[in-house]
Amino acid sequence: MEFYSLTDKNTRRTFREATIEGQAPDGGLYFPSAIPTLPAGFNWKEASREEIAFQLLQPYVGDCLTEEVLRRIIQETIDFPFPLLKVYDDLYALELFHGPTLAFKDTGARFMSRCLGQFAASRDRKITVLVATSGDTGGAVASGFHQVEGVDVVILYPSGKVSPVQEKQLTTFGDNIRALEVQGNFDDCQQMVKTAFRDPDLKKALFLTSANSINVARWLPQQVYYAFALQQWTNEAAPVFVVPSGNFGNICAGMMAWKAGLPIQHFVAACNVNDVVPRYLLSGHYQPETAIATISNAMDVGSPSNFVRIAEIFNDDISALRKMLTGYTVTDQQTKQQLAATYRETGYVADPHGAVAIDAFFQYKSAGHTNKAIFLETAHPIKFPATVEEIIGHELPLPASVQAIMQKPKEATLLPNSYAALKEYLLYSR
Repeated sequence: MEFYSLTDKNTRRTFREATIEGQAPDGGLYFPSAIPTLPAGFNWKEASREEIAFQLLQPYVGDCLTEEVLRRIIQETIDFPFPLLKVYDDLYALELFHGPTLAFKDTGARFMSRCLGQFAASRDRKITVLVATSGDTGGAVASGFHQVEGVDVVILYPSGKVSPVQEKQLTTFGDNIRALEVQGNFDDCQQMVKTAFRDPDLKKALFLTSANSINVARWLPQQVYYAFALQQWTNEAAPVFVVPSGNFGNICAGMMAWKAGLPIQHFVAACNVNDVVPRYLLSGHYQPETAIATISNAMDVGSPSNFVRIAEIFNDDISALRKMLTGYTVTDQQTKQQLAATYRETGYVADPHGAVAIDAFFQYKSAGHTNKAIFLETAHPIKFPATVEEIIGHELPLPASVQAIMQKPKEATLLPNSYAALKEYLLYSR
C-alpha cells in the first residue's frame, strides 16, 4: 500500500515512511492509494475484536510490519472495553473512554506509539514527535509514548483552554515527554506545528513527526470503533453514527470503515460553535475561522485538518458527501441543557462532547429522520468536573488513575504565541 500527499499526488510513501514523516514534505496529509475492503465472506460480526482490527488495518500496513508484530501491537492497543450502552430507545452510546487516559484518543496513540517504536529501533537518529492538542490528544500521546526508546515527544497545548484533568495528563509524565503551554488557542498551536514541519532549519537539526490525527498511524486505527459498535448492534437496520467532531479525524476514519464494507446508514458531525463543516454542508462555501473557546474544548477547532481527507473520499463531490454526512451546530447553552436532560431522563452522565452529540442527534431526529443511532462518547465526564458536576448536582467519583495523577506536579514550559519561540525551544532546549 502506498500513501500519497493530498497536495502533490506524485509524493508517494509506504506506511512506515508516512508514519515516520507524519506530514508530507509539501505540507500535505497522506492518503492511501486505495481504500481496501474487508475480505469476501469474512464474518466480522462473529470475529474477535483483534481479528477484525487486523483485517481492517493490515492492508494499510502491508509488509512494513510482520503479521506477528502487527497482531501484538493490535492486542496491546485495544486491551480495554468498548461497551455499547442504550441511553434512549433510539440512541446508544459507544463508550470510548475506558483506556488509560479516559479518552477515545488512547487507541490511535497506542497504535501509533508502538508502530513508531518498531520503526525507531532500526534508526540511528532519535525521532521527535511534535503534537498540538486541544485537550485529549496530549494525554493520550504522553501515555502512549512514555519511555518509548528512540522517541522524544513535545506537546503544545493552549494555556487555560484545557480542563484540569487534561492538563495533568499531559504535563506530569516527564522523561521523554515535554509539554509547552502556549499563550494562544488550539489553532495557533496547530499552525506552529505545521510550520515546524516545513522549516528547513528544523529538518536539518531534528527528525520531526506528528502524533495528531494527521498522522496515518493515529488516524486509521480509529476505524475499529465503528466495527466494535456494530458487533454489539442488535437492530436489523444499519445505524447512524453521531460523532463529536473537531479536527474530523474520527469521523473520517468512520467513513473509511464504511468504505471497507461495514453497514453504516449515515454520519452526523456534531460540532460546537466551531462549525466550519456544518456551514459548508449548507452553503457549499468552506471558510475556516479562528477557534472559539467552549466547554467541549477538544472540538474547539476552526480549521479542521482532516476535512481534506473526507473531501478526497468523496472526490470533492459535495452532493455525494451530503448523502452520507449531515452536520449540526450546538451552543454551550444547548450542551448544558442536553447534558442535564439526558441525566434527568435516563440517568446517563455524558461529558460535554457526548452531550453535543446527543443534541445533534435530536436535531437530526427533528428533521424527520427515524433511524436509530449510535453516538460516540469520547471522554469520561470526570475530565470536565466543574461543568458536569454543576449540571448534575453532585460530585463524580474519581477513577483511580485520576486520583493518582492529580497529586503530581505540573511540568510545563510557558511559551509565547510565536513560531520563533517554538523554533528556539526545539533547537536549543534539548
